[in-house]
Amino acid sequence: MAWFVLIISGMLEAVWATALSRSEGFTRLWPSVIFGAALILSMGGLAYALRTLPVGTAYAIWVGIGAALTVIYAMATGAETFSLVNALLILGIVVCVVGLKLAH
Repeated sequence: MAWFVLIISGMLEAVWATALSRSEGFTRLWPSVIFGAALILSMGGLAYALRTLPVGTAYAIWVGIGAALTVIYAMATGAETFSLVNALLILGIVVCVVGLKLAH
């Protein structure tokens, strides 16, 4: 269960990071509300997962999932330009996250 919660929490990290960007310094209401809710759920899920998972592994996976999904979403929506180099580097993050999971 901790692994499932950790993965969902990593996905929510991408949600709050994107919402933070769209909040324009907390001047837009709904992106700010989404940021706050996703942040609380993401951190709460990470805290739950850390009850049974090693902190280094869990944190690396949480950050890796969040970072990869944030960049993928930004490239998909045109907020960042797509390049083969960026795609390969993001793929490297994903492979490392999967490797960490398989190692534990």
